Amino acid sequence: MSGQTSDENWTYGNYLQLEELLSLQGEDRGISNDEMHFIIVHQTFELWFKQVIRELSEVRNLLSQDQVPEKDIPKAVEHLGRTTEIFKLMAVQWGVMETLTPQGFLSFRDGLGSASGFESYQMRKFEILLGLKNEDRLYGMDPIETFRKLAKNSENDAAILLDLEEIAAKPSLEESLMKWISRTPIMGSIYASENDDISVQNYVDAHLSAHKSMGDSAAEKMSGYGVSDIEKAKTRFNAAHEGAISFLMPEGDLSRARASLLFIESYRELPLLAWPRKLIDAVAELEESMVKWRHSHARMVERIMGRRIGTGGTSGVDYLDKTSQYRIFKDLWAVRTILLKSENRPDLINPDFYTFNLDNQS
Repeated sequence: MSGQTSDENWTYGNYLQLEELLSLQGEDRGISNDEMHFIIVHQTFELWFKQVIRELSEVRNLLSQDQVPEKDIPKAVEHLGRTTEIFKLMAVQWGVMETLTPQGFLSFRDGLGSASGFESYQMRKFEILLGLKNEDRLYGMDPIETFRKLAKNSENDAAILLDLEEIAAKPSLEESLMKWISRTPIMGSIYASENDDISVQNYVDAHLSAHKSMGDSAAEKMSGYGVSDIEKAKTRFNAAHEGAISFLMPEGDLSRARASLLFIESYRELPLLAWPRKLIDAVAELEESMVKWRHSHARMVERIMGRRIGTGGTSGVDYLDKTSQYRIFKDLWAVRTILLKSENRPDLINPDFYTFNLDNQS
């Protein structure tokens, strides 16, 4: 197969390498229909993981450029859209697994030994590529540690470890995205231009002032409605405002990336922000599809094996349920909490800057 060239006449089977592919399900071991079904489903996942890594790597590479050409943003959105559809498909795929009965699974479960889905290095790879931090993982675990131990087994395992360490050493998709977002012109002020810090701070101050007024007004209305404990309501609104301040000015320092994100979400209708908001929406939709996929995984496992300890020694369903709480692109979700109605947001400065008839850099 490796000696063939593109000039040769491919057959369907040769092009897809079906002879080799269809020999990898373990029939030579005399497996049952149930076990073959289990293997095929998980092999299919791994094939999709391979495509996911390819798509996400392309997006990361596009966004990590020092200057991102505007024509590359639609490409990134397309790659993200395909990845989202893959996760949607994989969520449905758990339904195929649910045709496996508890007794059918128990009949071959012992043969898995200590093998666990946690050892899927491709899953760990796309998590690292996306930007899932160790401190955000359950128990703060280092996912590469497992592969450091396995690396002693073979040259292939050693190569897997090297691959994971190399991807971990590069900027993640989340880091590349936020770096790109941070360069968004705010109120017509170009990133790193003279007085840009002042312009961005003025915008943030204006938004926070409007946010405070919104909370005060809501509390006053609640008081008029006869809410029994208005002081508790005021405390909640004040806490929400403090949260807005902490988000935009973590530890007292202005975050231009978060201010840029807020600006894009607040003025989504501006023509120049059309593709940035599409990109942000695509990333949010991707993460949502991943959460649903993890949730479907947990429900499938619960249906088939209840709350048994996982084959790799994890807590099984409890562990899977907690992984569905993972969030990588936290700022994209958090910014929605502090948005204002369009009539309450700060007046737009330099509106002509955001039309399509100017050559602007973002």
